[in-house]
Amino acid sequence: MRRRRHARKLLGVACLAAAGILAASGATALTPFQPLVDATPSGGTLRPPPGLYAGPVEIHRPIRIEGEGQVSIDAGGRGSVVVILTHDTTLRGLTLRGSGSNHDTLDAGVQVRGDGNRIEDNVIVDCLFGVDLQQANGNRIRGNRIRSKDAKMGVRGDGIRLWYSRENEIVDNRIHDVRDVVVWYSGHNTIRGNRVEGSRYALHFMYSEYNRVEDNHYEANMVGVFLMYSDGVELRGNVILGSLGATGMGIGFKETSNVLLADNTILYCAKGIYLDVSPYQPDSENRFERNLLAFNGVGIVFHNDWHGNVFVGNDFLGNFTQVAVRGGGSATRNTWRQNHWDDYQGFDRDQDGRGDTPYELFSYSDRIWQEIPKTEFFRSSLLFEAIDFLDRLAPFSEPTLVVRDDAPRFTARASGP
Repeated sequence: MRRRRHARKLLGVACLAAAGILAASGATALTPFQPLVDATPSGGTLRPPPGLYAGPVEIHRPIRIEGEGQVSIDAGGRGSVVVILTHDTTLRGLTLRGSGSNHDTLDAGVQVRGDGNRIEDNVIVDCLFGVDLQQANGNRIRGNRIRSKDAKMGVRGDGIRLWYSRENEIVDNRIHDVRDVVVWYSGHNTIRGNRVEGSRYALHFMYSEYNRVEDNHYEANMVGVFLMYSDGVELRGNVILGSLGATGMGIGFKETSNVLLADNTILYCAKGIYLDVSPYQPDSENRFERNLLAFNGVGIVFHNDWHGNVFVGNDFLGNFTQVAVRGGGSATRNTWRQNHWDDYQGFDRDQDGRGDTPYELFSYSDRIWQEIPKTEFFRSSLLFEAIDFLDRLAPFSEPTLVVRDDAPRFTARASGP
């Protein structure tokens, strides 16, 4: 009890000192938040009076800061609003705003440089980067609302950024109008229940293995998820829609192996799934199970005639083109089994749930835009439709077999997100 009274006394003295300095100088600036932090003992809890305070703030010992939705800290355009240089600290219920605009120093709402910290239920606005973790492990970033500065997409900062950081939980955050959410050289992280909108990469992995991505909602971004040189990632139950434009894609792969995509919904994207030399490791595979790919420009695009992917139990509905191979090759070196194809033209006379004949997808006039990318602009034109009709009626040359599914599922499993 005596220690608690002493802490409160120190806090009061710090507040009075800060107010006295401001009064003596005649300044109208905000009350600094740093003296309140400095007056809070290690392991203590700071519940500051409601109001707007001045940052930046550095935290050097484990404390809890509870803003209860009534405390704002504004860095005034200088550096990061809060920098955590310790372990086991909690920031909850704060509004953080007004970071600097320097990409070199990663000006952010919160910079985390320790382990076991909790950044929960905060509002981070007008900050270049949202939450930046560097060599920070076992942290929990939950329930925050994050928005970057009002700038062109390429010069915004990342909503959440992980750098050499492991075993963190990124959960239930709402992120919009940022550049990317990025995971660099970081493994064994969980990314769950987040919503990202209006950004470039909703989630971008680089050299990051064994991460888990589940139950996220990525809408109206240029790219939903992109995996570059990042093996062993699991993506389950995510919804990705509206990744449009020339570079739009739901999920992209670049030299990535041993990935599992299961029970995801990919809707209304320019390209649903894009595969570039994936899987890359010898004797490895990528598995795609029970995913819904619907109303995309192309359901799956192979950058070249590659192999090692296994597609089982997926639903292909309403895609303009189900599967395409750049360069006009074939995807038959991959495994296709028990998928549902809405353009299947066979029957299920024995009613065993599978088509009586294999599903086969041939490329006719599509070979033009697959071999000459510039012609893709005309893909849905009347001229292309006429060429495709004539090519199917009386082929000018032998069509290319792109996909063969020997046991197609006759009815769709999925009905949407």
